[in-house]
Amino acid sequence: MTTSTNSVEAVKPTKSVYVARLLTDAVTRELDSHAGLGFDIGQEAPPARAELLERVTGKDAAIVTLTERIDEEFFTAAGPSLKVVANVAVGFDNIDLDAAARHGVTVTNTPGVLDGATADHTFALILALGRRIVEADRFIREGNDWVWGPRMFVGLDISAGATLGIIGLGRIGRAVARRARAFDMRVIATDATRPLGSSVDGVEIVTQEELLATADVVTLHVPLLPSTRHLINAETLALMKPGAYLVNCARGGIVDEQALIEAIDSGHLRGAAIDTFEGEPRVNPELIARPQVVLTPHTASAGEATRDRMCRLAVDNVLAVLDGREPLTPVKAS
Repeated sequence: MTTSTNSVEAVKPTKSVYVARLLTDAVTRELDSHAGLGFDIGQEAPPARAELLERVTGKDAAIVTLTERIDEEFFTAAGPSLKVVANVAVGFDNIDLDAAARHGVTVTNTPGVLDGATADHTFALILALGRRIVEADRFIREGNDWVWGPRMFVGLDISAGATLGIIGLGRIGRAVARRARAFDMRVIATDATRPLGSSVDGVEIVTQEELLATADVVTLHVPLLPSTRHLINAETLALMKPGAYLVNCARGGIVDEQALIEAIDSGHLRGAAIDTFEGEPRVNPELIARPQVVLTPHTASAGEATRDRMCRLAVDNVLAVLDGREPLTPVKAS
């Protein structure tokens, strides 16, 4: 375990920040410029629970990721000095917001800075599914003999009138829609804030039932809330267009993975692409075993500049709160 305390040489740190996971190189180098702050920096791997609780004790702030469980025990261990927890993520289901409020701790996240990267990844998965890229790559690597034929690895013609259904037309959903329109896809979406039948930048707002029945590809872009847990389940999967694909770059708990596996095995769905998992970092072995499923390890935001922006925003939120200012991107308990 390596602990690094960074500060301007002539200024003794007056406040301390626990950084649970190693940030990007660029942002880590920038920590030295923050006079009066000491940074206790963890490793690249997630800290063990005991280490997390020990190192946050007495800190004024903590920068954490989705792998850390931030709950009553965490806030009690930190003590009354803790003023802010900055999550390096858009999601915050790893944080007990009610416990944070009881302890008077501000919680922040990193929305907005990763929209483009996540949309890029989402559309890469759509293309990989529709054109069966991963299956074809595996076929070659396994050393199979082959001769070109008109039936070989035939998939979905993305740009020949395919329909994309977006569940959740927020920032990331709209970014995905822009990419889909560039591929000449018809785009429909659900959005509780807009009237049914209306059009937003070429995206038609429809009911969830119509979206599921119509879309060749359904992509999820909603937060994980009690109301969205297992939003995609056996019942909703049965409503999907036969032969459709499902993409999830949102949160693992939104999809009932066992129901998804059954829908694929029955042939009702043609395939799925998953970036976030119910038991993350554990991945259901049944998903791994199915060649129709494309898997990535929660890397939708993993562009170099994007990860720098995420880490920098988390640091900026900490600086704001410790300086007595409002954070840039606060999270409020519902």
